[in-house]
Amino acid sequence: MLKIGLTGGIGSGKTTVAKVFQVFQVPVLDADSVAKQLMEEDALLIQAITQQFGADAYINGKLNRKFIANIVFKDAKALQQLNAIVHPATIAYAQKWITQQQSPYVVKEAALFFESGTDKEMDYMVGVTAPLELRISRVMQRDNITREAVLNRMNKQMSENEKMARCHFVIQNNEEKLLIPQIFQLHSHFLSLSK
Repeated sequence: MLKIGLTGGIGSGKTTVAKVFQVFQVPVLDADSVAKQLMEEDALLIQAITQQFGADAYINGKLNRKFIANIVFKDAKALQQLNAIVHPATIAYAQKWITQQQSPYVVKEAALFFESGTDKEMDYMVGVTAPLELRISRVMQRDNITREAVLNRMNKQMSENEKMARCHFVIQNNEEKLLIPQIFQLHSHFLSLSK
């Protein structure tokens, strides 16, 4: 079974691309959602995050996302500490999930493949790219945050150019080139490779 990594910078539209793969009956794991779920359900993670960031990290058993985001998007070291806590649990979950799938190929969607080194576990990497201004406006609308806050998050991520240069395939999500034909072409390619 082929393992396909799907990545892209914030606002690139990788989640939209992942949903199209699901329409083609491809199992997709959203690593970012898994991480969020584990941060609220895994007792060891909750304990480690509380130790690292204090009692305000959780409110009534729910992760205080705004509090955490306020810290980690302003402090690169704090972001590294959070990732060091969460990544190993997310990676272990993904590895187990992959072994349970019955499909010619699976897709693992994650923002931080290259940063975490988990791209090495994938057979192919697919990048989703979009123009900067389009990405900014998508995130401002989606998260109801300021342009400055979006740029602050983007500055904490690997550059779009570097990320795309490391991918085997790149999908243009620029609202000019049709998205579904690009994904279908990759889907057909991965099906043929998996035979």
